[in-house]
Amino acid sequence: MIRIAVVDDHHLFREGLTRLLNETPDLRVVAGYSSGEEALASIGEPAPDVVLMDVHMPGMGGVEATRRLRLTHPRLQVLMLTVSEQEEDLFAAIRAGARGYLLKNATGAELVEAIRQVHAGGAVITPRLAVRLLDEWAAIRPPAPQMGPGQEALSEREREILQWVAKGFSNKEIGAALGLSPHTVKAHLRTILDKLHLRSRAEAAAWAAEHGLTGTEW
Repeated sequence: MIRIAVVDDHHLFREGLTRLLNETPDLRVVAGYSSGEEALASIGEPAPDVVLMDVHMPGMGGVEATRRLRLTHPRLQVLMLTVSEQEEDLFAAIRAGARGYLLKNATGAELVEAIRQVHAGGAVITPRLAVRLLDEWAAIRPPAPQMGPGQEALSEREREILQWVAKGFSNKEIGAALGLSPHTVKAHLRTILDKLHLRSRAEAAAWAAEHGLTGTEW
């Protein structure tokens, strides 16, 4: 049984949501609160498994309530259920520790599935807002260097070892860092040289530097 608390300042919405969710055999609404302050004052132990939280409420908003609840009840999962499609609300909710962000125009089936996913440790975001989140993430993440000729033929482990080689580490040091034996590192390096048609460790290091394999990103 997934125990749920609903935090929303609209009484009729809370009542309707409670009736809907209680019709699902594995869900049970155990509490309803009209504000973030009321939720913080009343939620104790055992805490509910999932809190459905509105974003904008009189007094303390849902984002701040989420942040505080997650500090006092780290195992509690919060699913924002809101009408707000503002990117700043989405980003603020995620930073506060929310595991999901769903709009109130979602269907009952979508809400039930979102609750189950969040309770299981997953994350749920309305698809349209997920696109915005990915765009924002892509905008702030440094682009990875483009793969050079032959680099696409290397496996992820081979590229990783080549990066260490380019930084001047020995086989023993690389093995210690990656949890491999020096013999295994040597075998990987031999394969790297064959794939790239190189003759020595020095040439491999020079190739890696030329193709951008000396930083933290590939």
